[in-house]
Amino acid sequence: MKQPAVYIMANRRNGAIYVGVTSNLAQRVYQHREGLMKGFTKDYGCKLLVYYEVGTSMEGAILREKQLKGGSRKKKLALIESINPQWKDLYEQITP
Repeated sequence: MKQPAVYIMANRRNGAIYVGVTSNLAQRVYQHREGLMKGFTKDYGCKLLVYYEVGTSMEGAILREKQLKGGSRKKKLALIESINPQWKDLYEQITP
């Protein structure tokens, strides 16, 4: 099922964070968690889904991703803490 989403992965509370966009959130997070994708998340062990937003269009999701990536780290941390103050892994919320 395709559904545009922006997400943030982390390796631990206040640790390394990664902002991404996808059309299949559950599949993409699974790939990050299992280390199936080369790059930042694998190198830094970002396996926790700590934030996500589901959108209605891929164009809107890409714009939101750019907005988040362009923002400061402080703003990203505040965004995560606004909905997930314990930095819990939200993966189970998105999987059946």
